[in-house]
Amino acid sequence: MNFPWKRNLYVLWLGVFFCSTAYSMVIPFMSLFIAHDLGVTEHLTLWSGIAFGITFLAGALISPYWGSLSDKYGRKPMLLRSGFALSAVYLLYFFVKDPYQLIAVRILSGLLAGYVPSAIALVATNTPEKHVGYSLGIMSTAGAAGGIIGPLVGGSLSKFIGYRESFLASGCVVLISALIALIFVKEQNFDRNRERSHVLDDLKEASANRPLMGKLFVVLIVTASVMVLEPLLSLYVLDLGASASNASFSSGIIFSAVGISTVIAAPLWGKIGERIGYRNTLMIGLIGGGVGNILQHFFHSLIGFGTLRFVYGLFFAAVFPALNALIVQATKPEFRGRAFSLNQSASQLGNMVGPIAGGALGGWISIPVVFVLNGVLLSITAATLRFKSRFGSGRSEEQELTDTR
Repeated sequence: MNFPWKRNLYVLWLGVFFCSTAYSMVIPFMSLFIAHDLGVTEHLTLWSGIAFGITFLAGALISPYWGSLSDKYGRKPMLLRSGFALSAVYLLYFFVKDPYQLIAVRILSGLLAGYVPSAIALVATNTPEKHVGYSLGIMSTAGAAGGIIGPLVGGSLSKFIGYRESFLASGCVVLISALIALIFVKEQNFDRNRERSHVLDDLKEASANRPLMGKLFVVLIVTASVMVLEPLLSLYVLDLGASASNASFSSGIIFSAVGISTVIAAPLWGKIGERIGYRNTLMIGLIGGGVGNILQHFFHSLIGFGTLRFVYGLFFAAVFPALNALIVQATKPEFRGRAFSLNQSASQLGNMVGPIAGGALGGWISIPVVFVLNGVLLSITAATLRFKSRFGSGRSEEQELTDTR
């Protein structure tokens, strides 16, 4: 294959890294921005929750439309559309005067997103089949690395240059993602002359593809599983003995532990998946993640808990590369842009459901019990996949995947 797929991989890794960094840069100070710059004193947590959640909802609703366009016009144009549009949206944050304007900009941010699923779809579609697992494993580390660096950079910038100026900095970082895609990324494997599909037809085609729908459902579950702990970890760190002044710092280290282990392990899991099969790799990741969550119930020191979170991340790093590779296997090349946009929709819904469920459960039962329930959910998901593969329809997954081609 005389095509620069490795260059695409490395360039888009940088693009996704910068895009994820820009998004996570605003997380540490969004609530503070609402309180201090926008003057919200009542129902602050409600406004903060809406500001975060509304972006995921808008992204989940619009992703199928962008996926349809990407399969018609190519994934690179979608990269450029999203990158340049989001850099302009971050500029709008600078001019926000009240929480209603902020919500409008957050909705716009969700509607114009799509850089990451387009990058993954481009890599998946323009990489030789034997290297797809490895490439998707590499790509999954980009978001994790950005999630580690972004909060550190955003927290520091907001302290020294201010909240509004930090939004401008995030816009500049996203602009880098767009520019490197514009200059360095090359794409083939799409037919611009094909008639563009309609979103409802795409949803019908996807719903008829049982392997794809199964993977999308697992994406929703595992994303919600990750996000269910978002509102709880800082509180649990306090329970483990951290002082109030150091709680955010300790929580940041524990969050970063999972990201660091993901960066280390995900490329390895991509290669392992090529050898033992992505379905087996997925089940290993789910079982490891499930057991790791359950064991968190029994660790009652910051060092022990942080170490276990790191080990949990080493196993859970297998999940998303395997799911992405299985989505590739379950879809025709001309449908993959739409498939990864549906994957983005499922992920965004998980991002919405997870924190809501975590906050509700944390107010009803103890936080360690939430860890256990989370681990049980992941283990049940792995067991269900195993049961379906052995006793489900009497047909192998390979036969079902062949039917989709």
